Amino acid sequence: MTRQPLVSLLVLFIVISVAMNSIFVVKETERAIMMRFGEVVSFDIHPGIHFKIPMMNTVRIFDARTLNLDANPKRYLTLEKKFLIVDSFIKWRIKNVADFYTATSGDERVASKLLASRVDTGLRNQFGQRTLTEVVSGERDELMLTLLEELNMVTIKDIGIEIIDVRVKRIDLPDKVSESVYSRMRTEREREARELRSKGKELAEGIKADADRQKTVIAASAYRESELIRGEGDAQSASIYAKAFNQDPEFYSFYRSLDAYRKIFGQGGDMMLIKPESEFFKYLKQPILQQ
Repeated sequence: MTRQPLVSLLVLFIVISVAMNSIFVVKETERAIMMRFGEVVSFDIHPGIHFKIPMMNTVRIFDARTLNLDANPKRYLTLEKKFLIVDSFIKWRIKNVADFYTATSGDERVASKLLASRVDTGLRNQFGQRTLTEVVSGERDELMLTLLEELNMVTIKDIGIEIIDVRVKRIDLPDKVSESVYSRMRTEREREARELRSKGKELAEGIKADADRQKTVIAASAYRESELIRGEGDAQSASIYAKAFNQDPEFYSFYRSLDAYRKIFGQGGDMMLIKPESEFFKYLKQPILQQ
């Protein structure tokens, strides 16, 4: 009576253990393969609940999400034989689980090394076909797209990995090359600055010369007009004086003499040496106008 419950518990424990070892779950973010005594029998097990034969089948589960690989900076030679230090990163995921397992034994570190090697070769080839200017600014996007297509043709077939994206984070020049490039850039900018300054001075001299010319022309025109106006005024004044003089020459002579007396004798302290019989004293001797 004591042995029967013990045997039942033992049988129940064995059944539960076998059931637990016969069931495995693959998550949405995972892919798996099943092997029988080390030989792959199921190449790509999708997410869900699955069964296996304990002790006979072995299951390997891999991360099916997009993974990042930050490659170490490498030196590459451009078409102009100039070295660049390039820092890049890769986004990848497992495309074919069986090929991935065959090539890497399911080890992500091995996969990272294989990817880094292939990306290094691809970047070296792409940089070697382009100049520094094309790599830095002009054709970087085209370079990345071409590299991505070429790498996927190799990695999907050889190691079962699809490369989602390849990007260059940073491109640096070696210290010696950087100093040379910066020196050349400074020289070029200084040359451009000198050209701009000389053009500015030339333009300023032209503007100043034109302003001086306009000033001279305006002053000459103003002087000519003022002289014409002054001449016309003098002519009108002389005409008016002449008409007035002709109307009464004696009175006009008398008025002019009084004006001369006022200017000469009105200031005081002046001395004149004139003969008394001079015409200047005509109206002093004869103050009453002849009618």
